[in-house]
Amino acid sequence: MTWLPRVVSRVLAAATAVTLTVAAAAPAAAQSAIRDTEIEGIIREWSDPVFTAIGLEPSEVEILLVGDSDLNAFATPGRVLGVNTGLILRTRNANELLGVIAHEAGHIKNRHTLRDGARDAGMQPMIMSMALGALAIAAGSPTAGAALLGSSTYFGALGSLRYISQQEGEADNSAARALEAAGESGRGLVEFFENFRSQEVFSDARRYPFFRSHPLSSARIENLRRLVSEASHYDKTESPERIAQHALVQAKIRAFMDPPNQTLRAYPSTDTSIPGRYARAIAWYRDGQTNRALTAVDAFLVEQPDNPYLWELKGQILFEESRPTEAIEAHQRSVDLMPDAPLLRINLAHALIETNEISRLDQAVSELKRATALEKDNTLAWRLLSQAYSSQGKEGEARLASAEFYFAQGRQDQATQFALRARDMLPRGSTEWVRAMDIVFASGATQEDIDAADERYRRDRPVRVIPADAG
Repeated sequence: MTWLPRVVSRVLAAATAVTLTVAAAAPAAAQSAIRDTEIEGIIREWSDPVFTAIGLEPSEVEILLVGDSDLNAFATPGRVLGVNTGLILRTRNANELLGVIAHEAGHIKNRHTLRDGARDAGMQPMIMSMALGALAIAAGSPTAGAALLGSSTYFGALGSLRYISQQEGEADNSAARALEAAGESGRGLVEFFENFRSQEVFSDARRYPFFRSHPLSSARIENLRRLVSEASHYDKTESPERIAQHALVQAKIRAFMDPPNQTLRAYPSTDTSIPGRYARAIAWYRDGQTNRALTAVDAFLVEQPDNPYLWELKGQILFEESRPTEAIEAHQRSVDLMPDAPLLRINLAHALIETNEISRLDQAVSELKRATALEKDNTLAWRLLSQAYSSQGKEGEARLASAEFYFAQGRQDQATQFALRARDMLPRGSTEWVRAMDIVFASGATQEDIDAADERYRRDRPVRVIPADAG
């Protein structure tokens, strides 16, 4: 499991829209995206059929795991569906988690842009109250006018809340229908809401973030219960495999996020289940008990030699113990077993680079190029690719990779600067040169802007032009 900034700052900033005037959102900068191929794969396996059933193309929905202990989930207009680890850990079974994901998919399907819609819904009564207040003051009733002006934000909040309630009901209905169509029970969504029913009586300061932006009410729960209880799959029980997957997801999150001693108390040696053994191996590695952790993982691999995630964990342990050469074999094995997983290729490339052996850089570049082809906004991959190219003396390619790094972060000014410098070092008309120009023009720059930037650059440093046919 790795923690990456990726595009999470932009996504979380957009996600704070759902809090409106009725709640304050946590700062986006305080949160990070978690990347774990195994957890992402499990959640996508559950969710993709529901996305299809609700009318969304699964490949167009990004599921973002947010490393935050708060109970929260959100959806953005850009089809990003975020789930906090704090919410995952508070679900009692996979069906509850799937129900929440289906609900957020309902927001995406119904194109709920909560900030703008609720703001507009709140503005009309607020403006009316302010207008009446101004008229009252003009008519010689300053006390009544002041009262109306002071209450305008209150009426605005009521308008927003009514709008939010309408959207929540729509998302509930869409989720229930999609779960049924996908052959899943909607019971988990109802039970999740029921488990936190008391949240509606708390103040905003004490209410979980999810229930600030997704207000509960008894009527809403009862309406949802009526809908899902009439569905044919309501009484469907979870398979042993799915129960095990949910336990594994929670064990990995706890083991990577909680202090090691806390994990070892939660998963004592008497727990011989796979999640328990997994959690202890991670806790020992994080506690610096490397040999004990490796012994535990090797014992696992005897039983499951074709498990790419166990090989990934072994490689991660060795790499973070400053043993990159030994880590290469484990990471290579994980890639061989799951060649389409970009994060596994990035792990392998990172180990290859950290050996500081020039002879390994070509493979590192190859792995990173394949990873970025699969996942274009992975900032770690672009940063490592820039590092590898620079070590090879390929400065044009290194600057282009840096431009891609900033472009993936949404930092267009820096991306443009690096792309312009890359352009001057790359063969004119090459694929890389064209991509550098694409990044420049994506910023909205015109040819006049580029010419002006070139002129400023020439004052400090001559431009080195590489002919198109240069080897």
